[in-house]
Amino acid sequence: MKVAFRAVAIFCLLGITAWGAEPFQAGAATSNITPPIGLEIIGGFVPFPSRQIHDELHARCLVLDDGTTRLALVVCDLLGIHRAVSDEARRRITEKTGIPRENVMISATHTHSAASALGQDRLQPDQGLDEYQNFVASRIADGVTRALNNRRPAQVAIGTVDIPEHVFNRRWHMRPGTVPPNPFGTADLVKMNPPAGSPNLVEPAGPIDPAVSLISVRTVQGRPIAVLSTYSLHYVGGVGSAEISADYYGVYCARLQQLVTAEIKPDGDQPPFVALMANGTSGDINNINFQNPRPGKKPYEQIQFVAEDLAEKVKAALTSLKYQDHAILKACYREPEIAWRHPTAEQRKWAEETIAAGAKSPSDLSYIYAQRAMKLAGYPESTTIPLQTLRIGDLCIGTMPCEVFCEIGLEFKSQCPIQPAFMIELAHGYFGYLPTPRQLKLGGYETWIGTNRLEPDASEKLLKTLLEMAAELK
Repeated sequence: MKVAFRAVAIFCLLGITAWGAEPFQAGAATSNITPPIGLEIIGGFVPFPSRQIHDELHARCLVLDDGTTRLALVVCDLLGIHRAVSDEARRRITEKTGIPRENVMISATHTHSAASALGQDRLQPDQGLDEYQNFVASRIADGVTRALNNRRPAQVAIGTVDIPEHVFNRRWHMRPGTVPPNPFGTADLVKMNPPAGSPNLVEPAGPIDPAVSLISVRTVQGRPIAVLSTYSLHYVGGVGSAEISADYYGVYCARLQQLVTAEIKPDGDQPPFVALMANGTSGDINNINFQNPRPGKKPYEQIQFVAEDLAEKVKAALTSLKYQDHAILKACYREPEIAWRHPTAEQRKWAEETIAAGAKSPSDLSYIYAQRAMKLAGYPESTTIPLQTLRIGDLCIGTMPCEVFCEIGLEFKSQCPIQPAFMIELAHGYFGYLPTPRQLKLGGYETWIGTNRLEPDASEKLLKTLLEMAAELK
């Protein structure tokens, strides 16, 4: 296990004396966003109603205050969050707290066992909020307000710990002729989630990111306030039938809280410690070792294993972090224009003929993707994409509202003008998968029209803009 740390530096063009009157502060809180039983779970191709709540879903909130600027970071136990939900939540936060909407980061973990905060039709870009979406927006705003109210003079540290054993690239090159046809009747060069242990596997089509990136805040007396972790793991899965669950993200947060507070004397005057686990860039990453598959497990067994192992290794890493009494806080928010992907004339003809023939079953992928292609045909030419960069001392966080391929996150880490750096995906919206142009040419589920909804060069344009935004914060 490789561990690397970098303490937050104390630096400001105005000088340290400008900070003296206003100490650095931090506060954290959680809001319950569990949906009522019966709302549809949307992790698969065909949504189905929930029948049980296995574990509660939360919006986990952290507020940082350097005396001049306040940042709010929110991570929600959701598959994704519609842009309208983020807009409404940030509007309410600004109204309640005065924190500018550009300074609020709201992301989803990508649990596949949550009800939809993407609206009645997750492929509809513009829509009003339904009852559950309004509820989520309200609870996010409440959580940030409570986190702000909980803030206390604090210290901050940043670090990383490499935990590669739980992350695997899920896109594989296979022996010629062994990749099955896609729903469009054509051949891809790679296969998502190929048969584990298959002799036809050749090599993964992309890298992994083994790092868990950490931001830890504690009181000046040393009492822990919160830890924000970010790991590039799609989700774990293996939940009970029709059960709502936060997946490994929720179990990790609960276990880390236990470990961090085990030796702390309970104090009803002090707000509880809050753990947050955001998703890094995991559009092509999951928890399946395709070369050496694991035996079948009971529901939640693998979730528990991954979450507890991560929590224990993160807890060990926290003991070596170097805390500082202050960190400069900055934010940059932009909405660059990107073209929607539209079906070609050939794809449109195929979609029309497929729909006319009818669905062979409720899970007929050809029919499902024909419907998606025709929906994209009705999209406008372009849309704006919410991007955000945050500076916390020497650290830079970049966000995108997509399921971002791992190599894009690695490139942001290496090229960012502020170091260290990492990315959080599924922030401020859900715009489908974001592969690189190279990966688009290889094909596979993540590149299919309807799964991928933005123009072929979107990843390059968005990354270029994000790096420019990071440079503005330097």
